[in-house]
Amino acid sequence: MIRNILLIILAIAVVGAGVWGYQEHQEKNTILINAENNYQRAFHDLSYQMDLLHEKLGGTIAMNSSASLSPALADVWRITSDARSQVGQLPLTLLPFNKTEEFLSNIGTFSYRTAVRNLDNEPLSKDEQKTLKNLYKQSEEIRNELRKVQHLALKNNLRWMDVELALASGKETADNTIIDGFKTVEKHATGYDEKNLQNPSIVSFQKRDENYEHLKGEKISKKEAIALAQKYSGINHPKKVEVTESRKGSSYGFYNVVLANNRGHESTMDVTKKGGYPIWFIDSREVNKQQVSLNEAMNKANDFLKRHDYKDLEMSESAQYDSVGLFTYVTNQDGVRIYPESIKVKVALDNGQIIGFAADDYLKGSKKRKLPKPNLTLEEARSKLNPNLKVLEDRQAVIVNNLGKEVLCYEFLGTMDHNDTYRMYINAENGIEEKVDKLKNAEPVYEDLL
Repeated sequence: MIRNILLIILAIAVVGAGVWGYQEHQEKNTILINAENNYQRAFHDLSYQMDLLHEKLGGTIAMNSSASLSPALADVWRITSDARSQVGQLPLTLLPFNKTEEFLSNIGTFSYRTAVRNLDNEPLSKDEQKTLKNLYKQSEEIRNELRKVQHLALKNNLRWMDVELALASGKETADNTIIDGFKTVEKHATGYDEKNLQNPSIVSFQKRDENYEHLKGEKISKKEAIALAQKYSGINHPKKVEVTESRKGSSYGFYNVVLANNRGHESTMDVTKKGGYPIWFIDSREVNKQQVSLNEAMNKANDFLKRHDYKDLEMSESAQYDSVGLFTYVTNQDGVRIYPESIKVKVALDNGQIIGFAADDYLKGSKKRKLPKPNLTLEEARSKLNPNLKVLEDRQAVIVNNLGKEVLCYEFLGTMDHNDTYRMYINAENGIEEKVDKLKNAEPVYEDLL
């Protein structure tokens, strides 16, 4: 009797395991199919965008009217943005594809800069016309290679999931039509550079010093990196310490340090090898119900920055997300805010602990600037504003505009319709409205509304 009962239970268990395994298999297949469909859509959209880009660039070469050329170049800029978006959705993170992305970025930069200027007063120069022809020719080569990949992929029913697996396993050197095709595309894009374009107005956004090469100091050891992580996180007696060095192919050297204690705190930090500058750190602990005000948290953030010798900073923005306060600081140079040099500090509002810090922009942009004198007075800049804006604050500031260029501006903080708050930047040299940021309104606490 007992034996029969055990056999029945075992049979039920086997059937249950089989059903569970089948469901898991079906769910996994569904996820893979969705991923494959997304990759296929992104690739065919990319091929389509490159077709459009080639046609639009060809059209701009023949245009002679600024009324036609400006919107056409604006279209080129929009198309390159769409194409870059599609590239970002393909599983190419492990495949060098930066030259193609840079090619698209620089086409966008050139077309945007040209489209927004007054082409009646400043028509295309001979160099810029030559640039357009070079871009047109280059886009044709890349378009043709993408078409070849597309044709072979459709003909042979190739899957992008196989590309992802090949790249993840390091087998991209094996015969893979899609990978080989994209490597050919990258070779064509490598032939593009600013010298070939012969146009100094094209400056890639990627040419900014993003590798912290200007940082001063000697190379630090792993032991020093651990000590720095302990100092920032407050985990003085960690039960776990892990240190990983950046690989040799990395653009800059850094240590990744992970610390954990017995109270559930785990902190992760990236720190540069040269000089030992913290890039960012985060404490992954759970944050409980708020006990500390946002103002108290701001004071904690101020003290934290002072303790770690960050000078000439002022808070530019604060925000609260649930039980976390986020504070943004920028450098103040001779009374002028330098927005390219920013630091973010995250504070837990349950006990005021610093649980996050990001100094990436600060390290990249930190330098002594020679600030120009403004051509416009404060009142002249104020006259450029929307007359319905009620100005609450004003100051001078350096920002990076939409063209990737640092410009001196007058910054105005104001409100419209008593509800919405705006931060507006008027170029201190020519009065152009460089940027308008709508600040977030306070989020309602929905629990209180129920």
